Amino acid sequence: MTQSRIAKTAGFTLVEVLIVVAILGILAAIVIFYVRDGSEDARKAAFVSDVKTYENAAQRYTLSTGLLLEDSASGALPTGWGPFVNAGKWTNGTPIGGMWDFELNSFGITSAFGVHFNGAPNPGDAYMQDIDAILDDGDLTTGGFQKISGDRYYFILLP
Repeated sequence: MTQSRIAKTAGFTLVEVLIVVAILGILAAIVIFYVRDGSEDARKAAFVSDVKTYENAAQRYTLSTGLLLEDSASGALPTGWGPFVNAGKWTNGTPIGGMWDFELNSFGITSAFGVHFNGAPNPGDAYMQDIDAILDDGDLTTGGFQKISGDRYYFILLP
């Protein structure tokens, strides 16, 4: 066998390389789809966990002070709530975007807290219904977790 014949059979053709690259691209797209989907589930779970934590903290605050938490601006910690929660976690925003907010005697509700998207990308009602199904009844118009305006989804402490 001559040396030129050996050199021709030792490498890959352009078509073979392109097929391998195409297969790797398809596999990467599949992996990215599942990783992205899993991270959304993780953000929803973190949000639900935070809601439960803040619900307990608001109840502890009311039991120890005899008062309801004051209304606060979106992203601002309500006065007096610092000893009951991680202030940095509250003021840095929610795991799903938007800012935490506390409402007192507004939107037809006595006391509630939740996420106010306030110009931030709103994941929409279908996304928030998934969260509501974990926290409550899956209906954003009833129960403890509700949509109280176009970009506000709140856990109702006192109706």
